[in-house]
Amino acid sequence: MKMIESFFQEQKSHLDYFYKNIDIERTEEIFKKLHACKGTIIFSGVGKSGIIAHKLAMTMLSTGTKAMYIPATDAMHGDLGMVGEDDIVVFLSKSGHTRELVDLLLSVKRKGAYSIALVSNEESPLFKQCDLSIRLPIPKELCPFDLAPTTSTEVQLLFGDVLAVAMMKKKNFTLRQYALNHPAGSIGKKITLKVEDVMLSKEMIPFATPDSKLLDNLFELSEKKCGCLLVHDKGKLLGIFTDGDLRRAIQNGGGKALDMKLSEVMVRDPRTVSREMLAMDALRKMEENPHKLITVFPVLEKDQIVGVIRMHDILQLGV
Repeated sequence: MKMIESFFQEQKSHLDYFYKNIDIERTEEIFKKLHACKGTIIFSGVGKSGIIAHKLAMTMLSTGTKAMYIPATDAMHGDLGMVGEDDIVVFLSKSGHTRELVDLLLSVKRKGAYSIALVSNEESPLFKQCDLSIRLPIPKELCPFDLAPTTSTEVQLLFGDVLAVAMMKKKNFTLRQYALNHPAGSIGKKITLKVEDVMLSKEMIPFATPDSKLLDNLFELSEKKCGCLLVHDKGKLLGIFTDGDLRRAIQNGGGKALDMKLSEVMVRDPRTVSREMLAMDALRKMEENPHKLITVFPVLEKDQIVGVIRMHDILQLGV
């Protein structure tokens, strides 16, 4: 077995140990307490556990739970002012002996806030002195010296993410709410960008009429660079004619195909999308059949053509 593969296997066994030994009833108790919090859920930790604490606070905040991260040192030098009696302070530590956190816990108690410890040592001050504690069980760190935080931080992250998603589910956090919290980046585009934001419209739409000859529409097909013609009658979609249909028409009919009317070669009742649909959903619809990929959709509003959306344009925007 190769070295990397052996480490994967070892870490898997460590995580299996965590799953087999985690106290589910205590986890449920912590979840209920967090869900009932009237104030802010405040995470704190030191070192690598502090990084995980910061990440968990940001995950909860972005998924509908009022949360924040306070470094233990900053809290003891003024930032403790933001902690109130309606808040819950969650301490992350493998050993549960971290001096900065133990000192912070005493101050948190004086402020009247509720405290929760996520530690791997039941005999530690944090475990014994917090209002509610749970042991995050690990057999050892993946580090060969059993020193560098590896398995311990992984289970902290895993445990916290499960709580965050459970809170999200319990609060009925919607995709729209998620979008409001993620207006930028790839996530923001996926959940906010609509078909109308990406589609080609007005003079960019490759229109054609059903009685016109295929030959007379080749310039429109090439010029608009959509890979299709939308065959219509007063704006109402009758059919679609694509580059692929052109190749098949010429293969079957030769040069005579160019004299055929579009009504004879178009695909009737093509699949369409609405302008309000998410661009991400339109892309999924294009990819539904991998053996017959659709790269362009007519966009309709009340049976009228208002645009055309291409797979290329969606992908270019990072969706």
